[in-house]
Amino acid sequence: MPMRFGRFLFGLAALSIAVAFARSVKSLVPASVPMATEDRVQLPGWWPTKGTASRDEFLGPDACEACHASKVRTQKQTPMAHAALRPEDSEALRSHEQLTLSLPPYTYQISRQEAGSLYSVTDGKQTISLPLSWAFGLGQSGQTYILERNGTFYESRVSYFPVLDGLDSTPGQSQAAPSTLEDALGRSMLYAGETQRCFGCHTTASTTNRRFDPGHLIPGVTCEACHGPGAKHVAAMKAEKIKVGLKAILDPGQLNPVDQVDFCGACHRSYVDVVLSKTFGIRNLRFQPYRLERSQCWIKSNSGITCLNCHNPHQPRARDLASYDDRCLSCHRSPAPTGGRSGKVCAVSTNNCVSCHMPKYEVPGMHAKFTDHFIRVIRKDEGYFD
Repeated sequence: MPMRFGRFLFGLAALSIAVAFARSVKSLVPASVPMATEDRVQLPGWWPTKGTASRDEFLGPDACEACHASKVRTQKQTPMAHAALRPEDSEALRSHEQLTLSLPPYTYQISRQEAGSLYSVTDGKQTISLPLSWAFGLGQSGQTYILERNGTFYESRVSYFPVLDGLDSTPGQSQAAPSTLEDALGRSMLYAGETQRCFGCHTTASTTNRRFDPGHLIPGVTCEACHGPGAKHVAAMKAEKIKVGLKAILDPGQLNPVDQVDFCGACHRSYVDVVLSKTFGIRNLRFQPYRLERSQCWIKSNSGITCLNCHNPHQPRARDLASYDDRCLSCHRSPAPTGGRSGKVCAVSTNNCVSCHMPKYEVPGMHAKFTDHFIRVIRKDEGYFD
């Protein structure tokens, strides 16, 4: 057994013990213990996808803009803010009169209508047509659609991919031909609260009072999805009860590093979530918190590196690779910064660090490459490493 893989298995065993312990004493869990999201949401205080607050506690981003105008303005430009779109707001759908794909024995078509978009599937004899309810994802890499039929939500069997400028099979769905026309619509989102989880990570306030209520949700991941419902905060601040107001809202940036990464992992998959789901191989490339916590940068910095070190959730993601160099060089430069952490200095370059140490890989069926957040030295001829 290769040493690196052996160490990984040992780490998984140690983690499983820690998770079991954390679950047995959740009220006493120290902040530095990584936990599964399903356990996090049971603890006091706000956590993404928690779903316990009442709907009238959520005010929407416009209420935040009165005091936080610049942050709200730039956050509205992020992919997170557009994680769920009404079909009429989808650029991919607006720019195409019709999209068609044949997946024998079925043919799929999405046609633009005056009030939105119509999704149809036919076997040549019968046809089911439904209006699209939602477009999940901004569409920079892909966009998947949500349908509703007889009270059940479906994830569309086909998705839009900009590199194709067309449709293809939705990643993660079975490649076998469905046996019925209804099954051909897509995957029904019925089991184990999947509908609530999907909407919980693509929208704000879709589950309130522990009840899924899509009719009153706020589209996209907005301020209150991360900071918690804002009504009490806004009321207190208007009444100049500053201390009360600050306690009524969460600043995720003040969490300790382990909690910060788990916080983002509530939707982007934490280390524990991935281990418990047994999702290994190239499929976990997009689970950035899990990949980050595999990194020596995370381990050797005593969990000192978090998502927020490189990404500002209030601003669109920086695409200029050189813009991340200062984060890397804050540790990996010579001489080491006074009072700061130090790491080995790269012998190759001090420019565009992530282009080598965070390579991109394509997930099968997704028609796009994604950055691997497992920061490491890439060995010669080494491909994707889990």
